[in-house]
Parts: sequence; structure tokens; C-alpha cells
Amino acid sequence: MAKIIVQNTEIVFYEKEQENYISLTDIAKVRDRDNPSQIISLWLRTYNTIEYLGLWEMLNNPNFNPHIYEGFKNESAKPHFWMSPQKWITETSAIGMTSKSGRYGGGTYAHSDIAFKFAAWISAEFELYLVTEFKRHLSRVTCHNQHFPFAQRHLFPENNHLNRNYNEKNN
Repeated sequence: MAKIIVQNTEIVFYEKEQENYISLTDIAKVRDRDNPSQIISLWLRTYNTIEYLGLWEMLNNPNFNPHIYEGFKNESAKPHFWMSPQKWITETSAIGMTSKSGRYGGGTYAHSDIAFKFAAWISAEFELYLVTEFKRHLSRVTCHNQHFPFAQRHLFPENNHLNRNYNEKNN
């Protein structure tokens, strides 16, 4: 698992089948440090969220259960509707979200598309900082993994020591 810091909040994420899953639990702590699962459930009970999740799953998941989704979408317009990540995942066969128990490494994770949507619901400012830091992290990893010392030196000024190392090796 990797992590980034966004507005003094640690956000953990991992890669699964070449897709990134970001901790919704960590994002929710921006709103309520003590009850992040409640914040996630509040977001999951809105019509717009259920609609977005269902459309995302239909585009990305051949095993998604659209009939259950339609029922949830209809129910989400009612004031008594409640949804948990586990209920969404198990009843619709969703893949865009995962939920793990446990104090360390546990929590709710979502595909980056979904996590960014959740972050926008938390705060537009937070979403912009999250997207920026996430992209920055991915570009650093890509540069590092592909051994691009030139890109490392010029895209990330904090790596100026690479200029010296590069020049020493190549002169």
C-alpha cells in the first residue's frame, strides 16, 4: 500500500489489476475523524451516488447485477433509505469498491474514479488537492519505474541531486 498526504490527512491506496483503489475511510476522516464509516454511509444513501456507482459498474463490471441496482436507485429517493459499502458490494456484485475489516489495512476502498467523486462530495477544495497529489505520486512512480532520470530531474526540482549524479556518470 502507498500513501499520500493531502491537507494534513494521510490517504492510503493500493493497486489491483492495474487500477488504483483509494481509501474512502481516510477521505471521510477529513469530515469526521471519529466516525468515517458514517460519512461513507451518508454519501452512499444519496440518489446521485447510487446512480453514479451503478453507471460506473455497468461500464466496468460484466458481473454487475443491474436489477438490484435499479431497486436501490428507486429506494434512494426515499427518506428511510440506508446503504453500507458491504451491502452495495455483496448485493450488486460490485467491483468498484472493496471493504476490509481490521484496524490496520481495514476500511473501505474505491476505484480512483469513485474515490474522486466521494472527495468532491466531501469538499471541492479537498478533491482538487487529492487529485493533484495523486497524479504527482503516480508520475513519480512512473518516472522511477521506467528509469527516466531526465524526467525525474526536470519534473521534480527536489531531485536536483540527480543532476549531479547524472553528470558525474555521463561526463
